[in-house]
Amino acid sequence: MKKVTLFVLFIMPLFGIAQEHQIGLRLGEPFSITYKTYLDEHFSVEGLIGRGSPNSTPYYRRAFENNRPVSSAVYSGHSVSDAFSLHARVAYNEDISSEFDISEGTLLAYVGVGAQIRSARVDYAYFTPSASDFPVMRAESRNNIDFGPEGYIGSEYIFQDLPLSVFAEVGLFLELVDRPGHIKLQGGIGARYLF
Repeated sequence: MKKVTLFVLFIMPLFGIAQEHQIGLRLGEPFSITYKTYLDEHFSVEGLIGRGSPNSTPYYRRAFENNRPVSSAVYSGHSVSDAFSLHARVAYNEDISSEFDISEGTLLAYVGVGAQIRSARVDYAYFTPSASDFPVMRAESRNNIDFGPEGYIGSEYIFQDLPLSVFAEVGLFLELVDRPGHIKLQGGIGARYLF
């Protein structure tokens, strides 16, 4: 509930300057609730709050091996839960309806940048060698927090007679905090209600 409250507080100032509001659902990486509004004919801002997918197994294994709970710890496995993602983005939008001979509705192409914070709880299983024949199994929980910029491109179709838009996009997230330089491919499709 705190995350939703933070998101609402984040987007409230945008209501005062926006001309058109959109709220909807984005399916993909990350799975999110999306709020978008246009500042003028070409520029829009967007906030997303949702559930990001975990990173790869080698990513978490390397994180464990670089920060072992004890020097003799041997990685056995992990599980990821409570994944969370929050985005703040700005985009340049261009009407490309005439290039595709679209006479009803509006087709937009857009390119944008933003900042993203992601967090997940990682439960590690590991063992420590012992003098007996059976190793001692142990567990440790950690919070994995990633932060960095993202860049993306996409297209949005706004229906003429319905207060609805659909979109598809793809982008890259560059991690600066936790593992600088790690790049994650992201993308999604979705729909928004216009009000």
